[in-house]
Amino acid sequence: MGFTYWLKNQLETFIRNPYRWLWSKVGGRPFTFILRDLWNSAEFIMQAFWFWLAVLVLYWLGVTIPTKTLLAGWVIYIFGYINGHLYWGTDWKKGEKGG
Repeated sequence: MGFTYWLKNQLETFIRNPYRWLWSKVGGRPFTFILRDLWNSAEFIMQAFWFWLAVLVLYWLGVTIPTKTLLAGWVIYIFGYINGHLYWGTDWKKGEKGG
């Protein structure tokens, strides 16, 4: 009963809510809360991380000069979208737990 019951319980939990199952195993709380804690403790480092991540993705895609101009707006939009939804939407509570 032990392992079979445990496995069945894990699979049912995963099927019901895979994201919750993942963050409860990896970080113990939602990844957005972990990122918000990082953001509030090191804002400049997080901004630099997102900027350089966008630059590396464009480089990896082999973006040429004309395409870079067109994608500049897209990169700025994504940057604002990520920051707006993860960090600026609600009040930050240090060490906030997921429900």
